Amino acid sequence: AIAFAARERGCAIVLPHDASRESPVRFFEWRSDQPLVDGPLGLRQPSTDALEMDPEIVLTPLLAFDTALNRLGQGAGHYDRVFERLPDAWRIGIAWSVQQVGALAIDPWDVPLHGVVTEAMVYGEVAA
Repeated sequence: AIAFAARERGCAIVLPHDASRESPVRFFEWRSDQPLVDGPLGLRQPSTDALEMDPEIVLTPLLAFDTALNRLGQGAGHYDRVFERLPDAWRIGIAWSVQQVGALAIDPWDVPLHGVVTEAMVYGEVAA
């Protein structure tokens, strides 16, 4: 639903593409009429035949988040490296409210999110 609403407003939709757990995440443009392909990590992703683009907004998965907008990922550092490579991109976590914790231990390389959206609440700098 988010992708279709963004497309209707003229936004390009780019989806992550992972070649391996160690390789950097790349982003390729995706349109609803383009099929997704099976990726090596069990995810469906755009083909590398599509236009490669850096996103201005990164909707990121997470395992946990806190009110300081720190996130706990899955440990591969994929999105930490994306955030380092794209420092001006708007970083928004997508989560369920049960994923919120009191506080997360952070490492020097961790980059906080600009906001988190759950089914119950919006945290941080997430505009309507």
